[in-house]
Amino acid sequence: MLDIKLLRENPDIITNSLMDRQAPKETLELIEKISEKDRQWRKIKFEEEELRGERNRLSRAINEKKKAKKKADTEIKRSGEVAKRIKEISQETEMLEKGILEQMLGIPNIPDKSVPKGKDESENKELRKWGKPGKKPKDILSHYEMSKQCDWIDHERGVKLACHRFSVLKGPFAKLEGALIPFMLNVQTQKGYPEISPPYLVNTKTITGTGQLPKFADDQYKIEDEDLWLIPTAEVPLTNLYAGEVLDEKDLPRKVTAYTPCFRREAGAYGRDIHGLIRQHQFDKVELVKFAHPERSFKELESLTKDAERILELLEIPYRTIELCTGDIGFSAAKTYDVEVWIPSQNTYREISSCSNCTDFQARRANIRYLSKDGKMEFVHTLNGSGLAVGRCLIAVLENYQEDKKKIRIPKVLRDYMGEDEIKFSP
Repeated sequence: MLDIKLLRENPDIITNSLMDRQAPKETLELIEKISEKDRQWRKIKFEEEELRGERNRLSRAINEKKKAKKKADTEIKRSGEVAKRIKEISQETEMLEKGILEQMLGIPNIPDKSVPKGKDESENKELRKWGKPGKKPKDILSHYEMSKQCDWIDHERGVKLACHRFSVLKGPFAKLEGALIPFMLNVQTQKGYPEISPPYLVNTKTITGTGQLPKFADDQYKIEDEDLWLIPTAEVPLTNLYAGEVLDEKDLPRKVTAYTPCFRREAGAYGRDIHGLIRQHQFDKVELVKFAHPERSFKELESLTKDAERILELLEIPYRTIELCTGDIGFSAAKTYDVEVWIPSQNTYREISSCSNCTDFQARRANIRYLSKDGKMEFVHTLNGSGLAVGRCLIAVLENYQEDKKKIRIPKVLRDYMGEDEIKFSP
């Protein structure tokens, strides 16, 4: 959430950032609606202050007249009128504050000045590449084609058990997915991210803290008749671990990691990636989260992105890293790097990690602060990134390590976890 003071003092900064983000008209209109409510709030708060001062003066006058055994009927009557109006103002301000908060929650973060301007993903900036793609579509079977040849990716039973965009992994492919998870966690814990095992269900306050609610409610799974939501990413419980708490400046940056399943309705992705495991309603992910000092958060973003990239380097799978432009950056992010892995069957790179610095945007929503050396309370900066998306990493291994359309060579770093060097999938 943005600071209301910024809207009061420099509303053009917010308006310009929304235009850079290609925000819809209704979001731009929120700025004036919030400003009008804020003007009303300040006006009646000023009236309240004046009335409280008058009430104090009346109270003194009443006491003095009573001591002098004089009548104070006029003052008592006026004091009652003032008290009634103060109560009315309290109710009005409460309603205005609620309305301002609800509308402020719909305003996205302001992109950092370093973020390139652009209308959509076509204007994202490629920063670097690692490795050289060695496989092309003609060289391999796609993971979806493999599912038709062997029974280790079962889309039909996934649909039977749940619905479209659910799958069942079996045998060696389930084992390979299971090997990727501890491998990723071990790499990241060695990088100083203590492992957390959080709940997979969170309450409304928690999922609002990271920005999924209220704007993206349609993409979330809600538990009927309970104040619980399935997590769309471990970013939600990890970032909110310290909601409402005050951290010590000397403990920053504080880092955590977690493996969790993730649940997304993908309401805005209808018709995209309908075959295979690329876009599922349930998928596994290892998440990285940092709580950083504001002066060092962008440096921490660079190292967090490197930590995500390291997984693909150890797996020896080609990838590239891009910087998202203003028109493609996420709601809560001030700056984002996407790590994209090479998918041979699609002859392109696909996102496998999105690493973002959310500055104080989430910290304001979740009230996560730190005590500075000079005794001031300040909001931390929160960062998050996948380290990595397990399902897409599985696809990358199945396709990049495929040989003669008959077997999968196991990456060296996974062989101890798998207990074997290859998977044959063709008789």
